Amino acid sequence: MKLRFKHQKFQADAAKAVVNVFAGQPYLRPSYMMDRGSGNYQQSLTEEEEFTGWSNQKIVPELNDRLILEHIQTIQRANQIKPSIELEGRFNLTIEMETGVGKTYTYIKTMYELNRAYGWSKFIIVVPSVAIREGVYKSFQMTQEHFAEEYGKKVRFFIYNSAQLTEIDRFASDSSINVMIINSQAFNAKGKDARRIYMKLDEFRSRRPIDIIAKTNPILIIDEPQSVEGKRTKERLKEFQPLLTLRYSATHKSDSIYNMIYRLDAMEAYNKRLVKKIAVKGITETGSTATDSYLYLEGLNLSKGDPTATLQFEVKMASGTLKKKSRIVKIGDNLYDYSGGLEEYKNGFVVKQIDGRDDSVEFLNGIKIYAGDVMGAVDEDQLRRIQIRETILSHIQRERQLFYKGIKVLSLFFIDEVANYREYDAAGQPVNGKYARMFEEEYEDIVGNLQLSIGEDDYIKYLNSIKASKTHAGYFSVDGKGKMINSKVGRKETTSDDVSAYELIMKNKELLLDRDPKKSPVRFIFSHSALREGWDNPNVFQICTLKQSSSDVRKRQEVGRGLRLCINQDGERMDTNALGNDVHNMNVLTVIASESYDSFAKGLQTEMADAVADRPRAVTVDLFVGKVIKDDKGNEQVIDQDTASAIHYDMIVNGYIDRKGVLTDKVLRG
Repeated sequence: MKLRFKHQKFQADAAKAVVNVFAGQPYLRPSYMMDRGSGNYQQSLTEEEEFTGWSNQKIVPELNDRLILEHIQTIQRANQIKPSIELEGRFNLTIEMETGVGKTYTYIKTMYELNRAYGWSKFIIVVPSVAIREGVYKSFQMTQEHFAEEYGKKVRFFIYNSAQLTEIDRFASDSSINVMIINSQAFNAKGKDARRIYMKLDEFRSRRPIDIIAKTNPILIIDEPQSVEGKRTKERLKEFQPLLTLRYSATHKSDSIYNMIYRLDAMEAYNKRLVKKIAVKGITETGSTATDSYLYLEGLNLSKGDPTATLQFEVKMASGTLKKKSRIVKIGDNLYDYSGGLEEYKNGFVVKQIDGRDDSVEFLNGIKIYAGDVMGAVDEDQLRRIQIRETILSHIQRERQLFYKGIKVLSLFFIDEVANYREYDAAGQPVNGKYARMFEEEYEDIVGNLQLSIGEDDYIKYLNSIKASKTHAGYFSVDGKGKMINSKVGRKETTSDDVSAYELIMKNKELLLDRDPKKSPVRFIFSHSALREGWDNPNVFQICTLKQSSSDVRKRQEVGRGLRLCINQDGERMDTNALGNDVHNMNVLTVIASESYDSFAKGLQTEMADAVADRPRAVTVDLFVGKVIKDDKGNEQVIDQDTASAIHYDMIVNGYIDRKGVLTDKVLRG
C-alpha cells in the first residue's frame, strides 16, 4: 500500500510562521573548505570538490534581535498567541502540534520552505528515543516522493551511526537538503562508544565528528523537547553550533516554551476534525452485600423484538470444574439452571428486567447490574480477561462497520511485562503467555458465536480466513538469542537493543494496513508500555491498557497512539475532504480502560485541560489586548487597553457575554 498525502492549511501555516520570523534574510548558499584531517589516505584528483563543504548562511546583521522579536510578536498576534516580551533564546522557536495531526510532516515541509526562501540546507533532528527516531525515519521514506513532486528536489536523510562516519562527510559536502536524525543518547550517554561523536578518531582522519557537523551551522529540530532537554543535553546541543532551534511537541513543559509562534492544541485539533473522537469503555468492579456470585454484564442487545443481554457467569462443567461463560439471556431466564445448579445463583437470580434506558439488568432478588460492571469474586486476571474480551468486541463491531469501506481495523494492547504475552519453555521455544492465551480463547468464543447478518457473507469469510493464533502479534525488544524481553532490560548504554521492537510496527507500517489476510493477518497488537511514544498507526481504533498500575503512564501518551485519522486501502486519509461532517462518525478511538469510565475520563480530561491551560475560560478585557484587527481597507491595528475595554463592554450590552465573561446562548446559537 502507498499512503497518499494531502496539502493541509494548518501545516502550511506552521511552516510559514517559521519562515516569516526571518523575513529579510537573503537567499545565500555559502561554501567552504572542509577539514581534510590527517593520516594516510589516497589523494583524489577531485579532492577539492570532495572537500567543499556547504553550510547554512548565518543570520545577516541587518536582522538584529529587536527586529527578529518584532517579527515573532507579529506572528504571535496573528496566531492568537500571547506575544513574547523579550527574545527567549537566540534563536529558539516553539511549535505546538497535537499528537496525530502530522508533526513530522510539518517540520519536513518547514525544511523545504526554509530552503526555498533562504537556501538553508543543513538540518539535524534530535529525538529522545529509538522509537521516535525510527518513526521519523519512516516518515521521511513515506513522504519523499510527495515532497519531491511539490518542490522538485529530494531530501537526503540518514540516521547518525558512530560506525558509519562517511555519512558525516557527505552531510557536510552535499549541496542538497541534508538531514541527520540522531537520538540524544548518541551524544549524551556516559558510555565510551556513545561519546565517539566528540572523539578524534583514526578512521575519521583524526577529526571529531562534532566539529565537521558544527561547521555547517545546522538548524536543530527538537522532537519532543520535554523528553530530550535535560540540563546536560542543553549544554551538549550548543556544541552543534546551531543557526536556530525549532521545538515541536504536543506537550511542551510550561517552563521551557521559547517564542511560541504556532499552536494547534488538543482542543483545536478536535474542533477542526483533524484527529479521532475518543470514546471510553470502563470496567467497574462493584460489590454487593447480598451475594458473592460472579457476574459480568457485557452489554444489552436491543432490537425490534424483546431485549436480551449478554451476561458472563460461572458454569459447572461436566468434569466438575467451574468455567466462566458468556450467554445471551432474556427476561425470565434463571442463572441457577444455566450454571449447572451452582448454589451461588440459587437465590433469585432470575432476570426480572432488561432496561435499555440505563443499560442494566435487574434480578428478582433485587440485584441490579449495569453494562461494564463486574461483581462478585474477581481477581486481577479476570479483570484483564474482561478487558481483552471488551477490546475484541469493540474491534469486531468497528470492523463490521468499516469492512465494506475498505478500511482495516487495528487494536493495540499495552502491557507491562513481556512474559504476560510470551513465555519460553525449557527448550527455549516460545509459547503463549497468559494474555495471549486469554486473547485466543476469547477471540474464538466471540467469533464462534457471532451472529450472521444479511449481506455479511464476505465479512464472515474474512474472519474465517484468519486464525486466532495468527491475528495477534507482539512487538517488543529482543535479546541476543532472539527472545522477547522488556525494553528496560535490553536497554544498556544505548537504546540499540530496542531497534528490534520496531521492525514491523514502524518500518512495515503499510504492511500492517493491508487487509489481505494472506499478506497481513495481524489485527491485534501487543506492545510494551515503553513503546507508547514515537509511533502510531492511523488505523488503530481500540487501545487497551493491561497493566498492574497506570500511575507511571500519562493517559494522553497512550491515547495519542490512535488519534490519527484512518486511511482506506487506497492510502487515502478519511478526513473532511473525503467524509465532510461525517469524520467523527467513522473516526472513533475506543479506549478500554482498566478503571471505571468515570475515573478514566476525568483523568484524561484533566490532562487535556492542563495542556490547554492558557486558553481563556471566559471573555475578559485582557483577551483582546495585543490582538491585531483589520479595517475595510486592510490596515492593521493592534488593540490597546482602552479599545479592549470598549469591545468587552459592547459584548455585555449586546448580550453576547454575561458580566462574568461567559458566552451566552445568543452566541452559542449562532
